[in-house]
Amino acid sequence: MNSWLEKKSKLTPETTPVHVAIIMDGNGRWAKNQGQERVFGHQHGVAAVRSVIEGAAELGIRYLTLYAFSTENWNRPRAEVDALMTLMVKAIENELDEFIENNVRLQVIGDFARLPEECRTALQNAINKSANNTGLTVVLALSYSARWEITQMARQVATAAAEHKLLAEDIDDQTVASLLATRNMPDPDILIRTGGECRVSNFLLWQIAYAELFFVDKMWPDFRKDDLLEIILRYNARERRFGKTGDQLQSH
Repeated sequence: MNSWLEKKSKLTPETTPVHVAIIMDGNGRWAKNQGQERVFGHQHGVAAVRSVIEGAAELGIRYLTLYAFSTENWNRPRAEVDALMTLMVKAIENELDEFIENNVRLQVIGDFARLPEECRTALQNAINKSANNTGLTVVLALSYSARWEITQMARQVATAAAEHKLLAEDIDDQTVASLLATRNMPDPDILIRTGGECRVSNFLLWQIAYAELFFVDKMWPDFRKDDLLEIILRYNARERRFGKTGDQLQSH
């Protein structure tokens, strides 16, 4: 039996994570190791994105959130930022037909208005055309950071309170979650970071409170759907207690 199919057969709908989030790190270092400019790594990272989206759809994952560009990334050299935005537009346009064909829906979280007009137009077109798809939802975190998101949420709470639409005693976890960029999706079950670094880099800080974290040495351009499946199998070997004891879980 094909290795992918054999390993995939070990999963059931109950053991398949609903939401996987990925920090796609290592493109620049991968390129430098090849003696190339950083943009070369980003170009090859597109193949990894394609493979992981394909794998997530085949496995029945409902949400795949990819950290594509942080608010801090605006501080990178202008040439690299411009090349990244151009690459993003091209990738979205190239993949859109396949998204539609495979019932994949595209969404974006982040400071959308800060993106270049050409990028916003391509993204909005893809969002609109895939809006009725009911399979995997691919969420691109663009011009995003968790602190930006939480700040936006705090402003909305302050405005609602000032307009007497929200009382302090009524603010709870659900209130906060309903005002975040991810309000229409479940929290991630798994957070993966490639590239060997062991930090979450301002990504979904509220949402990953109970996510299982996986830090892998492989650089993003080398990451494929087989790597995703291996991590999910490791995830299933972990006991998720959500503050309870192991004995409590076993009694249910």
